[in-house]
Amino acid sequence: MTEHAVVIVGGGPTGLMLAGELALAGVDAAIVERRTSQELAGARAGGLHSRTLEVLDQRGIAGRFITEGQPAQVAGFAMTRLDISDFPTRHPYGLGLWQNHIERILAGWVDELAVTFYRGTEVTGLAQDGAGVDLQLKHGGTLRADYVVGCDGGRSLVRKVAGIEFPGWDPTTSALIAEVEMTGQPEFGVHQNAFGIHSFGRREYKIVDGKVVYADSGPVGVMVTEEHVGPPTEPTLEDLQAALVAVCGTDYGAHSPTWISRFTDMTRQASTYRSGRILLAGDAAHVHAPDGGQGLNIGVQDAVNLGWKLGQVVKGAAPETLLDTYQAERHPVAARVLRNTMAQSALRRPDPRIKAAGEVVAELLGMEEPRRKFAGMQSGLDVHYDLGEGHPLLGRRMPDVDLATANGALTVYSLLHEARPLLLNLGAPGVFDNVQRPDRVKLVDAHYDGQWELPVLGEVPAPAAVLVRPDGYVAWVGDGTDEGLVEALATWS
Repeated sequence: MTEHAVVIVGGGPTGLMLAGELALAGVDAAIVERRTSQELAGARAGGLHSRTLEVLDQRGIAGRFITEGQPAQVAGFAMTRLDISDFPTRHPYGLGLWQNHIERILAGWVDELAVTFYRGTEVTGLAQDGAGVDLQLKHGGTLRADYVVGCDGGRSLVRKVAGIEFPGWDPTTSALIAEVEMTGQPEFGVHQNAFGIHSFGRREYKIVDGKVVYADSGPVGVMVTEEHVGPPTEPTLEDLQAALVAVCGTDYGAHSPTWISRFTDMTRQASTYRSGRILLAGDAAHVHAPDGGQGLNIGVQDAVNLGWKLGQVVKGAAPETLLDTYQAERHPVAARVLRNTMAQSALRRPDPRIKAAGEVVAELLGMEEPRRKFAGMQSGLDVHYDLGEGHPLLGRRMPDVDLATANGALTVYSLLHEARPLLLNLGAPGVFDNVQRPDRVKLVDAHYDGQWELPVLGEVPAPAAVLVRPDGYVAWVGDGTDEGLVEALATWS
């Protein structure tokens, strides 16, 4: 039996990000992935939101994605685009980049770290005891882990075997998405008729003056709403052809599919993200309609929240109760996404009254305060963990401000590349030199005299010092003294 500290079931974006975080924490992590390689048929999810780009910047790898993607204003609610170009972030935009490329780039990063892969197999069963978890692999073989994290999607075997309930709402509508060859030429873009929303485009595209310009050749990406909720079976080319004929009057000669899939507005969330030594992240913990392109993004952010906490627990540097904060912090974030995707999926129904409601919502989102509030939500820049009362920075993402330090000009996020807690002193140098702190906490004296501004909230008072967790969220704000710092270090580092 092979043993690892943590076994991650599923090697998609969430599993890859979690493996990287655990490796940075010095934890022996392994991924079990049923695919024999990271190759992904088709494109699937189509981009990264601003906060996810910040998270990748915190690890020094955002540039790898940006050089291959298309910066664009991707935040939106119910067909209304929300411009975040005036938001205080180095990435006041989203990134158009298909999931197959996102996974390839993430996997390249993880390959540089100490992570073990078990490819071409899958977990068929698991059982936990007081000391760990045994995993049974297809075609024989077993693994033993201190902890297991299910990143194995909406039909998660890990969640089911752990006995974690998955309450929510059954689907009321479904759509087929596919990548196929076509002999005909559909009109590219997003369209709406009595059946609902459908769209056509190509995987290869450029954004010119804010508009998508597709390549002249290649497979066509299709999204078509079905007349009735489709069955839970895998869709076929015939299903796609029939749906296209019903909606468009023709199937455009669709043939030779690269892949075909079905999504619904089913909305469910795990009742708990942890059962003993088994945890859930990404789609295994929450599923929802794809409106707003939030699923992949909150999965990656789940991983970054969980990774450092699980690493500290595995190494014995923190009590198991630290894992309870993963549920406390991330469950409300996903619950809010479930709510906003349910609202968006309702607003795209082909009903004149719903259309009128959507027009009213669009008018409201054209106003400044609603625009900022919803754009902050959709981009992930407004996430706020409840760490108690205090400075507005407390529990929110640390801004990536430019610092003057003894080692020259640095950004805050450059100091987080190793996924270590950061105690940033912005007052008189040496104030915290004698404060007892764990060795993993990086202490940096720095100077910054610029404006402090948060998305949605606006300008906030300048802090004298901050304790930044490895995930980039502020755990303590100093007022010129070290009051509360020892307690914060004990809890959050």
